Amino acid sequence: MFKKIINAFIDHPVLTSIFAADFFILLFHRPPFLFSLAMLGGLMAMCMYFGQKLALFKD
Repeated sequence: MFKKIINAFIDHPVLTSIFAADFFILLFHRPPFLFSLAMLGGLMAMCMYFGQKLALFKD
């Protein structure tokens, strides 16, 4: 399972870097409220994309 996740992150380097930057900005900085809502929405969209791509629990 972890190997599948790591391979998905390696296969999509641009999305992985955006995901990591967005996550760490939201975690360690306090952006303005509306900007943080937009970033959280983007983070959720990337999580759903990676979840659909991986389909970890399909089989």
